[in-house]
Amino acid sequence: MKSWTKKDIYFMQQAIKYAKEAYLKDEVAIGAVIVKDNKIIARGYNKSITLKDTTAHAEIVAIKKACKKLNNYRLIDCSIYVTVEPCMMCLGALIHARIKNLYFGTNDIKTGACNSVLDISKIKTNHKINIYSGLLQNDCATIIKKFFENKRVKNK
Repeated sequence: MKSWTKKDIYFMQQAIKYAKEAYLKDEVAIGAVIVKDNKIIARGYNKSITLKDTTAHAEIVAIKKACKKLNNYRLIDCSIYVTVEPCMMCLGALIHARIKNLYFGTNDIKTGACNSVLDISKIKTNHKINIYSGLLQNDCATIIKKFFENKRVKNK
């Protein structure tokens, strides 16, 4: 088990802040931040419903902002902190962007591509991401569970 630094905890807390923003906007409560040289260069939360865009997941939103900020389609030496395990689409985008490190809080047992449904580490790709899971797991799990519990109550 990896021991988390104060910076890791801080960056995940920022991702949680964006997950809460998504929650308040009735979007799936997932947040992400991208870090380079110990500074947040991009933030994102799910906007698929608002934008009517299947690809507008937190990771993709953050990747687009980071690429624009760095004026490059490669995010060399960048790390992403995301509250929930990325899906196949998002993990594919992270690989293509050449993200160095992925930190996620809680597993996604329905669509997770880092270990839950698919284990990307078992697949030969053109780039390997260092993947770390369980960072502030309880906090990350609580917000996503609360979001879906709330959805079920609203839909009754």
